[in-house]
Amino acid sequence: MTEQHDTATDARPQTVPERLVATTIELLAQVGPSEMKVRRITEAAGLSTITVYHHFGGVAELLTAVVSEGYRALAAAMEDAEHCDPDPGAQLFGMALSTRHLAQRNPHLYDLMFGLSTRGTYRSVTPAAENVVAERFAAGYDILASACHRLVESGRISVTDGDQVAAQLWSFVHGFVTLEGAGHFARFANPVAEVLAPMAINQFVGMGDERARAEASAVIALHWWNTEGPGASGTYAIS
Repeated sequence: MTEQHDTATDARPQTVPERLVATTIELLAQVGPSEMKVRRITEAAGLSTITVYHHFGGVAELLTAVVSEGYRALAAAMEDAEHCDPDPGAQLFGMALSTRHLAQRNPHLYDLMFGLSTRGTYRSVTPAAENVVAERFAAGYDILASACHRLVESGRISVTDGDQVAAQLWSFVHGFVTLEGAGHFARFANPVAEVLAPMAINQFVGMGDERARAEASAVIALHWWNTEGPGASGTYAIS
């Protein structure tokens, strides 16, 4: 299993920029994006206000770094799920669970990453910064796409375009995570078992997979999640 880290126990020394990013991520989880002010961030980090301007230029640039770090965490989660089992179907189920887990740990960070928060103040202000963010997102998405290509190559599904499969699967996972985060699945006692897993199985079957094989992939992923993955004992670092 890929080694997992928790920010509370990570003893690695932090640079000032890393400290500011980590503190901002923690504040996002606690109070949301509307409270992302220089003074509040630096007071929580035990630093002077000038450090934000010195290292980032302002709050907009700092939040761009926070979004970039969120995508790094997403890529790490995808990579961990990729190693849950040789079955590419199970890998994709695992990636869905990992994406949901990241969003649940810090909903405001997830919202900021995918433009669900008010973006006017926080959008990247330079093309270079936007390129870094795009590259960080692509690193995680490419892991998902690679698993989709392996699923196509396995012959399990009738769809032959792995990129199309990746776009469809990411769309439904992101949609589920967003709707669950907004409270729309509160009526379900277990949204994973009652909504996410059946929807994913139906998606696989709709692409030509045998239902029994799709269900087996889901079982493998859930077993990994509960015995070795973050559902067992660990969490993914996001700073």
